[in-house]
Amino acid sequence: MVKAMANPHRLEIVDLLGQGEKTVEEIAGETGMSVANTSQHLQVLKSANLVEIRREGNFINYKLTHEEIYKSWQNLRELGLNHIAEMEKLVKDFREKRNSLEALKIDELLTKMKSKNVVVLDIRPETEFQNGHITGAINIPIEELATQLKNLPKNKEYVAYCRGPFCVFADEAVAVLNKKGYSAKRLNEGFPDWVLKGLPVSYSKAS
Repeated sequence: MVKAMANPHRLEIVDLLGQGEKTVEEIAGETGMSVANTSQHLQVLKSANLVEIRREGNFINYKLTHEEIYKSWQNLRELGLNHIAEMEKLVKDFREKRNSLEALKIDELLTKMKSKNVVVLDIRPETEFQNGHITGAINIPIEELATQLKNLPKNKEYVAYCRGPFCVFADEAVAVLNKKGYSAKRLNEGFPDWVLKGLPVSYSKAS
């Protein structure tokens, strides 16, 4: 199992599947790998019992066999951020360029959500939002945010979240919102981290 996860592409796949099940084609599109390479990595993960399949017509959907698998990746991620200086610097430098260093932790968001003045924005693709999202969040995929701004009142405080601390969607959303005069911050963690804490989750049916 350790050997199966000891590959950056496969860790990226585990991170993606933390959002919910996906087809080979969807994973290939998100990671920039070919379908053939993606399939090979998935077979390695499957052989190690890290992922399982669900057939739907001609499509094969992959998902993590258990949430503990994502938790293992989460622990490895935190270990790297806390103890590898180069990794911490890379993330810090990226966020300094985006002017998005300030972030909320989940506990801070929970406190803020008691106020009716806070709007939680899920910036992930619609399919991931449908597979599960923070209860009360509204979904505006990052590519649609600029055109949806007219529907967002400026007297609210916005907290954007995406897949996790390495996902740049939330950083991009905060940059767009702040540039247009909105008060916005990103959530430091992502949706799977919220799930692992046992916090309220909602699901949406496809339209």
